[in-house]
Amino acid sequence: MNPLPAPTLPPLDLVDDLRHRRLIAPDAQFQTLYGGRTNKVWKVLEENGGKVLKLYRTGLRNPLFRNDAELEAQCLTALEPTGFAPRLRAAGQHQNGRWVFYEHAPGTPWRKDTTDVAQLLGKLHGLDVSVPAPRGCNGSADLARHGQSILDGCTSAMRHQLEQLKPDEQVQPTQQTCLIHGDPVAGNILVAPSGLTLIDWQCPVQGDPCEDVALFMSPAMQHLYRGSALTPEEEDQFLSSYRRADIVTRFKSLRRWYAWRMAAYCLWRIENGSPDYATGLELERVVLERS
Repeated sequence: MNPLPAPTLPPLDLVDDLRHRRLIAPDAQFQTLYGGRTNKVWKVLEENGGKVLKLYRTGLRNPLFRNDAELEAQCLTALEPTGFAPRLRAAGQHQNGRWVFYEHAPGTPWRKDTTDVAQLLGKLHGLDVSVPAPRGCNGSADLARHGQSILDGCTSAMRHQLEQLKPDEQVQPTQQTCLIHGDPVAGNILVAPSGLTLIDWQCPVQGDPCEDVALFMSPAMQHLYRGSALTPEEEDQFLSSYRRADIVTRFKSLRRWYAWRMAAYCLWRIENGSPDYATGLELERVVLERS
């Protein structure tokens, strides 16, 4: 296991700004949180449970997961009545990046019981909320274009192998789109006695709910955030608990497309300095070859 990076502190001028806004106490202490792989995140330690400060990075552009602070703030505001998203306290600009400040959600990252996650995503996908999120991939043609655009950014010989594994099933777009989280991996689902909380709303889209289903079930994402892919029993439990037979049927028809795009993404991450995605790439290839 790789050692955790050394703890960091938020920029002093940002801390001063938060104090000036009376969002934190003069003697506030910060604890670095390591769950995310993109942004810098700290917990502000307080007697009543604390807050979270997220400072968005503006470096390497990710071809699969957006990193939009303004959208996260809007999602937290729109979803506050649901109880399964953290409560936003403030958002703002810092130098060339942005930050959001919200209530710390209790709990630990999800590890087991796919039933609860299926019900959580089902609730989200059934909401009628207004958030100006971009349009997501919808149907096999969109997934083909997206996956190929990711592969176009790769240069190794594996790129050509993945191009040979490209699915050929044609699945039409759905008219039943909704707000989807866009990154419901195990690390973004917190489990507490009070229920589940979805965090990290920086890449939502208005799109096919199958996208969230596929991202949660992705063996690569499960391996990276939980340490192992879902078992066949866990997969069956999740799909039966989602309780939308039409979406489950659609997901199954698109599963190889999602696996192909995720394999392309894993390759892109490997080529951009993240060798821990190598196992994920092989796991997605297994899905492609067995389906």
